[in-house]
Amino acid sequence: MIDIALHHVSVPSSDLSRSSRFYETVLGLKRMPRPPFTIEGIWYAIGRLQIHITVHREANFRIGKSVDNDDVHFALRAENFEEAVAHLKDHGFDEGLAGDHPKRLILKRTGLAGFPQVFLMDPDRNVIEINGASFNAA
Repeated sequence: MIDIALHHVSVPSSDLSRSSRFYETVLGLKRMPRPPFTIEGIWYAIGRLQIHITVHREANFRIGKSVDNDDVHFALRAENFEEAVAHLKDHGFDEGLAGDHPKRLILKRTGLAGFPQVFLMDPDRNVIEINGASFNAA
């Protein structure tokens, strides 16, 4: 067995300015230095991990799809889950919105995962989970 760990998640964007506003304002991420690649992008640090946003207009975007917790996603852990949910609601996200609304949340305070989860979409409809899992959760 090899010893590996997650380093970064790459997320496609069709509009880097719009994506940066979401990731910096809604999720509160901080930019980090990025090499001068030929493709536009922004890197964000999350502890020892990273999220790389890259302009990729040919990506398989989820255009017209609603938030779906069973679809491809990445998960972020919040120290205070309820505070994270309140912050999302302050930015217009809500579980009461129509199923196809881009700011609709799927909120699971209890469930099979064993920890609270909320699912939302970024401006390109990439699905993101924010959870209250502890590092010791099974």
